[in-house]
Order: sequence, then structure tokens, then C-alpha cells
Amino acid sequence: MYRVCFVCTGNICRSPMAESVFRAHVTGAGLDDRVEVDSAGTGGWHEGDGADPRTVAVLEAAGYEQEHRARQFRASWFDRLDLVIALDSGHLNDLRALAPTPEAAAKVRLLRSYDPAAGPGRIPDAMDVPDPYYGSLDGFEECLELVEAASPGLLDAVRTAVKEHTP
Repeated sequence: MYRVCFVCTGNICRSPMAESVFRAHVTGAGLDDRVEVDSAGTGGWHEGDGADPRTVAVLEAAGYEQEHRARQFRASWFDRLDLVIALDSGHLNDLRALAPTPEAAAKVRLLRSYDPAAGPGRIPDAMDVPDPYYGSLDGFEECLELVEAASPGLLDAVRTAVKEHTP
């Protein structure tokens, strides 16, 4: 099983959204028996809570299923994960600092690094999925657009990795 974990700050907005969207892509590609998708937060403030109601509303309006309970990312998880997807550069730095080895740190990537519209020559925060928590529903809709834009590229990378891991 190839394991992917999306990580944001509190695991109630961006990462559960990315988890739901990417799980739908994995299922659509027929890889749900070979790829496990989940999410977590860098902090534990919301552990046990469901996703933010605005996240749920935006996902449901777009036709995505979601069932979620927030949890905090743990350094011990690196051993069982193949890919850790950070939603912004702050999470990327926090996760790489938490990684127990250079090999574990190399598993951490920014979600938007898989989006062809984001990348070299862009302003640095163009690689981040902005935190919609303190804003309006528009921010959650923008978050969904950014997650959806990066998901096909991430799926291609995961599909290649699954082929390489399959005997």
C-alpha cells in the first residue's frame, strides 16, 4: 500500500479538503486498493473535531464525499508514509524539521509543486494554498480550486510511484 498524508495547520480546512479531493482522484483512477489517503495538522488544537463546516459545504457542493476527524501529525508516522503533502511552505518547513532522518524529510512536498500553473518564476507564496479559516466562504472555494488544480499532477506522480513499488 502506498500512503499519502496531507498536512495543514489544524486539520480542519485545507488538508481534509485535499484528502477528499485526492481520494476521489485515486478512486477514479482505480488505485484505491493500492493508495491510502489521509490528513493531519501540524498542531493538535482541533484533534477529534470534524472538518470546518465551510470545508464540508464547499466539498459537498462540488460533489466530494468527506468523513473526517482532525488529528495531529506525529514524527513516528514518517516510517509508514510514502509521501507527506504540505499545504504551505510553513508546513513544509515544520514537517521537514520534525522528520527524524534526511530520508523522511525528502518525503515532504508542497501540494502546489504538482500544479503546472504554480512554479518557477512565481512569487514564493504562489506555491502555498492560503489558509481560508479566518475568511469568508470565497477562501474555501479558492482553496478547492487550488487543490483540484494540483491533484492531477500529484496523481500522476503517485501512479508512477505505485508502479515502481509493485513487484
